[in-house]
Formats: sequence, structure tokens, C-alpha cells
Amino acid sequence: MPKKAVTDKEALDYHQFPQPGKISVEVTKPVATQKDLSMAYTPGVAVPCLKIEKNPDDAYKYTAKSNLVAVISNGTAVLGLGNIGALASKPVMEGKGVLFKSFSGLDSFDIEVDTESVDRFCSVVSAIAPTFGGINLEDIKAPECFEIERRLVEELDIPVMHDDQHGTAVISTAAILNACELTGKKIEKLKIVVVGAGAAAISCARLYRHVGVKNILMLDSKGIVHKGRSDLNDYKREFCADTYLTHKEIFEGADVVVGLSRPGTFSVEDIKLMCANPIIFTLANPTPEIMPDETKKARPDAIVATGRSDFANQVNNVLGFPFIFRGAMDVRAKKINIEMKIAAARALANLAKQEIPEYLHEIHGRKLEYGAEYIIPSPFDKRLVVEVSAAVAEAAIESGSSEMSDFDIDAYKAELAKRIQ
Repeated sequence: MPKKAVTDKEALDYHQFPQPGKISVEVTKPVATQKDLSMAYTPGVAVPCLKIEKNPDDAYKYTAKSNLVAVISNGTAVLGLGNIGALASKPVMEGKGVLFKSFSGLDSFDIEVDTESVDRFCSVVSAIAPTFGGINLEDIKAPECFEIERRLVEELDIPVMHDDQHGTAVISTAAILNACELTGKKIEKLKIVVVGAGAAAISCARLYRHVGVKNILMLDSKGIVHKGRSDLNDYKREFCADTYLTHKEIFEGADVVVGLSRPGTFSVEDIKLMCANPIIFTLANPTPEIMPDETKKARPDAIVATGRSDFANQVNNVLGFPFIFRGAMDVRAKKINIEMKIAAARALANLAKQEIPEYLHEIHGRKLEYGAEYIIPSPFDKRLVVEVSAAVAEAAIESGSSEMSDFDIDAYKAELAKRIQ
């Protein structure tokens, strides 16, 4: 049974008291004496300024850039709330900062850009990019989010990632890899139905292809995405079926369905058409397309995941973005490429199969064991920062996204492990 949700008053009190908001800035150097002050500001501060002027890379040495992420949104696609505007998105962006700091030790500034213009948004982000070691784009509606990310990735020399797209893709890929192992399904033989055609859906389908899936059918609000339609954008055309298919034909014999839409876009009757031991991810939040108890009643043989924390197998982006950015930024990667995303997914899949620490059983209030009810790690698994960050960092170097030549993976893992001792 799901846990009882917090009340509106509890949520508002949490955000207001003892001081408004969820984040603050802390000072990392002493300013207790006249000498401290002269080093923190004038005249001492001029020395690193001149060093950076001569060698911009010295900014990583003398400023907070190497550990600082920008969480940037225009508020056009906030959680399940839609286009609520830049200012109203601020609590979510602050929350993202809390997760960065709590799970990976990365600092962040949340930046709300009040524009729906792609050109203006990109111009603003590009102009402030020197401040940061990485940029996490958040809650920007499709299809604009694709163009915004593409431009910024091309233009900037620091990692840029739109987490709504790639976070869900990485986590759900890890879940599919393990679900296939548990059910004896072969990745290359899967028939996957993706319900939804927004940012997350497109990116999920792309990553599934990269790990070997060949048969992907995509549905939007008008039905199957197919070559006979004239109303498709370029992103949906990547996943066109050859011909029109009925709803029954789409789901019949499917191995996997990934819901990235809204409640009711597919039904219990649809999942009854799927093959044996289906893999059913209903990821709409806060209300899944089909509630897990209904899914399990109709298909007791299914492996089920949702986007919610009160059910088993939560496909939660916090399993990805803190550690993807940690690994990318620690080796000064220029981009977060496909190799790094696949490395993150495989690291997550592998971690779920390792021996589970006792503290996780206590946190979840039940015995956790790799299997149908535990196909991806708990967000509270302290080893995530080691395993996922290291996998991403290593992939960045091997793929050429990072030019670091003296990287010692064992030493890096040992350094990350200090965070969880």
C-alpha cells in the first residue's frame, strides 16, 4: 500500500520554516582576521584573477567552478504542473540543488530564466556559463528542450544535460537491463511500446536503441507514430512505424511498455495482450498510467516499476544526475555523451545485483533482494556516488569527452569512497 502523502500545510511549512527556501551559500575560507579579509578580497584576490586571465583553466584551481552546477529552467514543463512560469519553478530548482549536494556533494545555483524564446534562453545560459563546471537543464517543454540542449552542448565546453530527457532514459535503461536478465529476455529481441512522445520518451527510446533494442513502437496523443502521418516533428519521425497499427496490434505480444504520459493512456486490457513475464513501467507522476496494484492483479507475472517512492522499483532521476555530473565534472568532460550515459545505466544495473547493505533494509522497512521487486538500486545506496560516478568518469576518458591523461580509476574510487565513510 502507498504511504500517506504529506498535507499541503506540511509542505508549505517545510519550505517556509525556519527560513524560507531549501538552500543557502556557505563560506569555505576563514574571514576572521584582517589578513583573511585581505586575501579573500582586495588586494589578495587580484593574484588568482591574473592567473585565470593568463590561463582560464586555473579557474578550476582557484574558484568553486569545478564543483558548481547551474540548475536552469524557464518553468515551461514543471513536474506534472505544466507551464507555471519561471518564478513558480524555483522551489523545484532549489530542490534539485538539495539533491545534488546531498547525494554527490556538488554545489549548485538555481537560475530561473523568464523567457520562452529558444534564442534568448540559449543566449542567457551561454553568457553565464563561465561561472559553472556543469549545466543541468530542467523542466523545459518539448520540442524546444531538444533545440536548447543541442545548441548549448555544441556551444559550451562544459557538461550540459537536460535531466528530464536523459535521467529517465538512463534509469529506465538500467531497469530494463535487469528485468530482461530476470525474465530471460534478450535485449535485441524486445518489442518495446513507449507511451508518450515528449522529451523523456524520445530520449528513452534513443538510449534503448543504443543498448541494442531494435523494435520500438511509440504512441502520442493521436495514436501510433507512423510514416503515414503528416503532423510529426523531426524527433517523433525517428521512431515512425512503417504503417498504421491498431491499439491492439501495438500491445499484442509486447515485452515492455514504458509509460511516459498521463493516467489512462493505456489500460489493463492493453497489458493483458502483452507476452509472458511482461515488463511494465508506468512512470507518469504523481499518478501512474495504471496503478501498480491494478497492474499486478491483471498481470501477476509482470515486473512493475513506477516513478513514485511509495512503490517498489522507483525510476527516480536522483539515481542518475548527481553522479553523472559528479563523474563528468571530476574529469572535466566537455560533453555528456552516449557512452557516458550507457556506462551510468550499466553501473546502476550492476549495483542492484550486489549485496545490499543492512541500512537499506532499515530505511525501506523491508528485506531488499535483487529480483522482481528490486531491479534498480535504492536512491539511499551510498555506493552510488562511487560506482556510477566512476563509471561515467572512465567512459568520458575512454570516449574522448575528457582529455585527462593521468586518470587513476582506483584512486578516484577511493577518493569518492571517503564521502560515504
